[in-house]
Amino acid sequence: MFDIWQEIFSTIRKNKLRTFLTGFSMAWGIFMLILLLGAGNGLKNGVSVSFGNAAKNSVYIWPGQTSMPYKGLQKGRLIKFDETEKGYLKREFPFISYFSASIIHWNPVISYGKEYGNNTVRGVEPDFAEIDNVVVEAGNGRFINEVDMQQARKVIVIHKKTAKGLFREEAALGKYLVVDGVAYQVIGIYEGEDRDQLPDVYVPLSTAQRIYNPAEGYRNINFMVEGLSTTEENEAFDTELRAKLGQKHTFDIQDRQAVWVWNKLKNYMQTMGIFKGINLFVWIIGIGTLIAGIVGISNIMLITVKERTKEFGIRKALGATPFSILKLIILEALLITGFFGYIGMVAGVGLTELVNNVMADAGSTEEMSIFRNPTVDLPIVISATVVLIVAGILAGYFPARKAVHIKPIEALRYE
Repeated sequence: MFDIWQEIFSTIRKNKLRTFLTGFSMAWGIFMLILLLGAGNGLKNGVSVSFGNAAKNSVYIWPGQTSMPYKGLQKGRLIKFDETEKGYLKREFPFISYFSASIIHWNPVISYGKEYGNNTVRGVEPDFAEIDNVVVEAGNGRFINEVDMQQARKVIVIHKKTAKGLFREEAALGKYLVVDGVAYQVIGIYEGEDRDQLPDVYVPLSTAQRIYNPAEGYRNINFMVEGLSTTEENEAFDTELRAKLGQKHTFDIQDRQAVWVWNKLKNYMQTMGIFKGINLFVWIIGIGTLIAGIVGISNIMLITVKERTKEFGIRKALGATPFSILKLIILEALLITGFFGYIGMVAGVGLTELVNNVMADAGSTEEMSIFRNPTVDLPIVISATVVLIVAGILAGYFPARKAVHIKPIEALRYE
């Protein structure tokens, strides 16, 4: 066996340029496939993150202002959401699973002792934690509950950043902070890596109604829907939702400014559909690159075998078996394609990981948010590399198989 490898290395040294070209075709095909797939994944992950931590099947609606007359009413009317919306929407749409109205008090001064900030106060119902994925871990208190709502308690749930900024090294739970002159007791601390620089603080909706918004109605309504699994179903739901709200608040269903609807699941599915197309395109380009590499390897291996046909005739005349000659060619092809395939794989994975680390060090800034974690799953990388190695081996096997079946006397005359 040692003699075989010694002979293979001797052949490679004699044909350095040809060996390099064969290997470069291999390495470049793998390298480009990994980069293309990594770029596609980076875009997809960035867009997925831009949808935030909230449940993908959540729907957000905001009251607006009518832009067209309807049933004798003039345009320019303000639509107002109130406490009757919850019962009405749940009756009309039984598949609504969670529901929370919201009231927003923009950028008040929030203080504790000498420390202060300007986090937005959002009055919400208990279901909001599920809808927007506001997670209060064990040991960090709790979120708003029904008793807080019924008694309109002055309690507040704050983000970990807010707690650290206001309370420094003190334990925040149970302490009181002041929001525009009103004292609230901290009952929970939530976390979330994708939250804003100044994350919201949450108080019971009933409390926010009494203090900040006694007559203006809800700022928006949030809920989750179950069982809508296609874009068409979500489109139909949006149309029906506008129709029901139009009946209740007397506006034209075609009036898009009367009520603003953001169906997160529909938007998410549409976006993911676009990325399926992008992913398919990337695979087509990547497979084309692999095929180009395979063609390059095939051509070079064909030339290699053709040049060595006379050598094969001499070997057979001296008693070498066809199998021993085939094994020599296959091992040579395996060595070249395996070595350079590994280099291409390492280079591709290394570059995508380097880009990922650089972006992670830079932080999740707005500029970086559209492109995140541009890496490729290892099984895909290995599978593509194995495919190209097998192709390289077959590219050497078939012409060698043809050559070794030529009679020695004919092979000796082969030019």
